[in-house]
Amino acid sequence: MLGLCIKLAVLVFTTMLCICTTITNLHPLILVPGSGGNQLEARLTTGYKPLSLFCNRWYPISKDKEGWFRLWFDPSVLLAPFTKCFAHRMMLYYDPDLDDYRNAPGVESRVPAFGSTDSLLYLNPNLKKLTAYMAPLVDSLEEIGYVSGETLFGAPYDFRYGLAAEGHPSRVGTKFLEDLKHLIEKASASNGGKPVILLSHSLGALYVLQLLNRNSPSWRQRYIKHLVALSAPWGGTVQEMLTFASGSSFGVPLVDPLLVSGEQRSSESNLWLLPSPKLFGPENALVITPDEAYSALEIPQFLNDIGFPEGVIPYKSRILPLTVALQAPNVSITCIFGTGVKTPETLVYGEAGFDEQPEVVYGDGDGTVNLVSLLALESLWNIDENQPLKVIRISGISHTSILEDRAALEEIIAEISSINYVAQVKISSG
Repeated sequence: MLGLCIKLAVLVFTTMLCICTTITNLHPLILVPGSGGNQLEARLTTGYKPLSLFCNRWYPISKDKEGWFRLWFDPSVLLAPFTKCFAHRMMLYYDPDLDDYRNAPGVESRVPAFGSTDSLLYLNPNLKKLTAYMAPLVDSLEEIGYVSGETLFGAPYDFRYGLAAEGHPSRVGTKFLEDLKHLIEKASASNGGKPVILLSHSLGALYVLQLLNRNSPSWRQRYIKHLVALSAPWGGTVQEMLTFASGSSFGVPLVDPLLVSGEQRSSESNLWLLPSPKLFGPENALVITPDEAYSALEIPQFLNDIGFPEGVIPYKSRILPLTVALQAPNVSITCIFGTGVKTPETLVYGEAGFDEQPEVVYGDGDGTVNLVSLLALESLWNIDENQPLKVIRISGISHTSILEDRAALEEIIAEISSINYVAQVKISSG
């Protein structure tokens, strides 16, 4: 009996020691936000031409000594005259001669604090309660031992831009992938050569998948431990068709969707988030008008009919090949997302056309991303034995509440802890 007690005591002590070792020997982790999930800054040059007196170069008054100011998120966007200024300064323009996107004339932009979690915590640090984004997630990661700047890093980016298919330039998006690659290598090197865990939200997962597939298998094996993708819109969303057709305030009060619809249409990444024909299929009508019914296969016609013909060429040549090619990177991936939340599935417009909000028919998803898109990797890669894939569904959790809901955070932290623990057990047994 005494011998059994001693063995049990040793087992408990050893288990506790392993847990402590897991906490103090974490794999470095990099957070990659979703669209609108980090701060952006802008500066106006002499080439800037304001739309009105409200949009003159004096606005906003608060700038640093070099003229930089917070473009996203600025609470003045809630006031109609300044909403137009915001939309004008956020606009992107597709240059057919360059086959690439650029800022509005006279507007320079930059992403603050790359490598740090600072610009991911709050979209506006002066409005922490209203604009918290990854702050609850970072707090939860720190509770299990992660330390910002040592084992925990952030990869913010200019989320207006996207990536392009092979053979097409994408200066801003490609530069972000280069910066992210260097950050991964630096984080690994500063943590004893441990491979990195990538934790993405929403659009960030699409960027990460492109990064993985654009680098060699040997690089992935050396530097990537695991990808944990939260609420990933692998195959786009029907919600994005509403954004293009009629604009979307995304729940921001007092903002007229039509005032920001032009800016939203101009965003390259929004084209990337349109429903994939491969997943949504040609038979499902996603948008219905008195005269037409548009499936994911008819998106070029849809863009033309809503009055955005300039979006057709970049969509067909640059974006569409990305949406239909979801190549397995042979890196361990865990998808965590919410289900059971009313999600736009079909948009029905009346005689007034696209200038009025449609009647919405809802289906399953996380409130933003349709279930078919959230489950895309499982449906496309289910026979690929070389692609480790785990799917965790959380009932009733929305696209954004996954970053703050206690039950969701517990699931995320449990998965991160499990990845670290399994790695430590392998090291110990080796």
